[in-house]
Amino acid sequence: MPTLEVLKRKVETVEKLESVVRTMKTLAAVNIRQYDRAATALADYNRTVEHALEILLKTQTERPPVGKPAAIRRLGAIVYGSDQGMCGQFNIRIAGHAADWMKREEQKAKDETRDTRGRSRRTSHAELRPLILVVGQRGRAALERFGQPVEESVSVPGSVAGITPLVQQLLAVIEQWRSRREIEHLVLFYHQYARSSSAPDTLRLLPLDPLWLRGLRSRKWPTRALPTFAMDPQRLFSSLVRQYLFVSLYRTCAESLAAENASRLRSMQAAEKNIHDRLEQLNSLYHRQRQSAITAELLDVVAGSEALAD
Repeated sequence: MPTLEVLKRKVETVEKLESVVRTMKTLAAVNIRQYDRAATALADYNRTVEHALEILLKTQTERPPVGKPAAIRRLGAIVYGSDQGMCGQFNIRIAGHAADWMKREEQKAKDETRDTRGRSRRTSHAELRPLILVVGQRGRAALERFGQPVEESVSVPGSVAGITPLVQQLLAVIEQWRSRREIEHLVLFYHQYARSSSAPDTLRLLPLDPLWLRGLRSRKWPTRALPTFAMDPQRLFSSLVRQYLFVSLYRTCAESLAAENASRLRSMQAAEKNIHDRLEQLNSLYHRQRQSAITAELLDVVAGSEALAD
């Protein structure tokens, strides 16, 4: 049976832990709001880029280049994880989702290397293995646990202001992959944020979806006059694609950060409930022990008084 001093120290420790958890829960709630607002504010910019692409596609008779698949399908993947813990199964879920998707794509790539006679063309494993960049060291560890080697990893931004430098870094890596490693297919794996819950999602970033471009071309323009432009169409298309990449990377990063903090908030809420239950148990035990000690002291006083009276 623990003494009163031991119980008192345990109660004080649990109370301090409860204060820390309450602080972390508040910070997670604040971060969710700022990242969610950042992702929502980007919707107007995204619409502007889509309108510009729509104008370009409507005015050009020739179809803009949307990316040619390589002879051997080389895949690049960016996975958004976390650097900090206490966010539940956030990293395990996104790593498992990405690993399963890439294994299916790798098997498809192996099947596509067969020629028309049904004979398998020699292809090295390195040519079929996807290049993976992970945002967050904990996400990297989770992905490697699923047997997926990681090419590179970067740190998770700590605020909204840090998203833009991260996106610029990712764009530089993508350009390097396309020029030096002949990567034509790029996929993003991230947690899509929702107010009630979040779930792993996949976004095929490159090559551009022909159905999406066709939809932009056939969309009805809201006014009679179509805006014009003086820039070279090919240069304008390349510039708009870069803007589209920037918007997509920024949005997925902001949603992933919001989902990470939402997962951390749920974990802190569960921890707070467990701490509250534990604190009630310790306080109840402490009061029982204290009452027993007081009762024992009173009995000693009474016994001593009777002994003196005799």
